[in-house]
Amino acid sequence: MDLRPALSFAQDWGNCVLDVAFPWPESQEEAPVRIEAPLCRQCGLPFPALEDLTGDFVCGHCQQKEWSFLWARAGYLTAGQVHEAVVGFKYEEEFYRRAQLVNWLVETYDRFAAAEQWDGLVPVPLHHRRYRDRGFNQARELADGLGGARNVPVIDCLYRYRETDSQTGLRRNERWNNMKHAFLLKPKFDLRGKNLLIIDDVFTTGATVNACARVLAEAGASRLAVLTIARS
Repeated sequence: MDLRPALSFAQDWGNCVLDVAFPWPESQEEAPVRIEAPLCRQCGLPFPALEDLTGDFVCGHCQQKEWSFLWARAGYLTAGQVHEAVVGFKYEEEFYRRAQLVNWLVETYDRFAAAEQWDGLVPVPLHHRRYRDRGFNQARELADGLGGARNVPVIDCLYRYRETDSQTGLRRNERWNNMKHAFLLKPKFDLRGKNLLIIDDVFTTGATVNACARVLAEAGASRLAVLTIARS
């Protein structure tokens, strides 16, 4: 029996109670900056200087890459309160930030993905050693929150069979090489013909989510896209 939906509901409810009883200090960081059009049709990179542009376009980086997903969208820039919340949740045991992160992801879903029909949300997996050290997978937590809020099932079908170096601090090409052959499909998952939305917290170069999308595409998924809270 899968108890994760009940546990996520209890965690969200508990966060609400704690917020009322023990308000967290107000952040001194800059307010979240929403990503708005115009943006790259493929990777979602914003280009505010092109505000008078009509029609869609593909950025120079995407023109040089072979993507395995149709599009990627993020809701906010990785800065200020968004960066603070992502880092606090992942690395500093500030678990109360889950509720706010889920809210941002739900808002991003409503803006960019709600118009399409999705068979499932696929969280980017952690290697088992990193999962053991951290105690949770932030992408799975976000997918559970979004799935519960918008009634989309979570399909946790990938695993990271090769432990990779942290992407933080690596240059663009190093990030892509680091992710090669890092993911596999778990046994007994039939993804043929499914429309899947890959979930992670931050999109930087797209190397991680593209490696995941490649595995899903090879498994027969019909339509693949990426949704994250933040964009670096």
